[in-house]
Amino acid sequence: MSDADQKRQADNLNEHVSGCAKAHQRLLNALGSLTDDQCREDSLLPDWSRGHVLTHLARNADSHVHLLQCAVRGEVGQQYSSVEKRNSDIESGSGRTAEELVMDLRLAIYGLEAAWASANEKTWAGQGRNLRGRTIEMSSLVFLRWREVEIHHADLNLGFGYDDLTPLYVRLELDQQIMLWRSRKPMGMTDLPEVARKLTPSQRLAWLMGRVEVPGLAKPDPL
Repeated sequence: MSDADQKRQADNLNEHVSGCAKAHQRLLNALGSLTDDQCREDSLLPDWSRGHVLTHLARNADSHVHLLQCAVRGEVGQQYSSVEKRNSDIESGSGRTAEELVMDLRLAIYGLEAAWASANEKTWAGQGRNLRGRTIEMSSLVFLRWREVEIHHADLNLGFGYDDLTPLYVRLELDQQIMLWRSRKPMGMTDLPEVARKLTPSQRLAWLMGRVEVPGLAKPDPL
């Protein structure tokens, strides 16, 4: 990797860390008055309560710490040991009190941010594998976490909507999601539909990620 590429990667990483850390704090601040009853209520995700979403966010942070720890040792870590274990952890943790859920999430977030701070160049050059067995570059890990925090904050349906997503995150994510959308289309059919192009960037992103339905637009194909 050239010196210019290394600097670009470092600048991107700094940008992602800053953006995700701010999103972490915004999420935690929004949970300050969360009640037990609210935790039992449905999120915007099918079959998941808010307790499920909060538990998932905590365990996702732990999984990223595990991947970074493996990379420190020069190993290619598995984000989760299995689909079943990941799902059972979320299910078993979802019924806790609001205080327990928020404390768990806070500790997981601070543990992850500490892992970022201690990671060196070798760590960020490593790789891991996600739940589907796909390769994850450690240099992209912070942005993946940023995605989880922004989108699931909106999924909680606690007054923070998809229009409230951080503008920089929306811009960076749109670039990626449009590329993915185009990659699933036949050759030559690479432009977004006109209806999608007329949406605000945040609504266009929410549609591309399957979070909102838009009249006149088909649901994007799954990955």
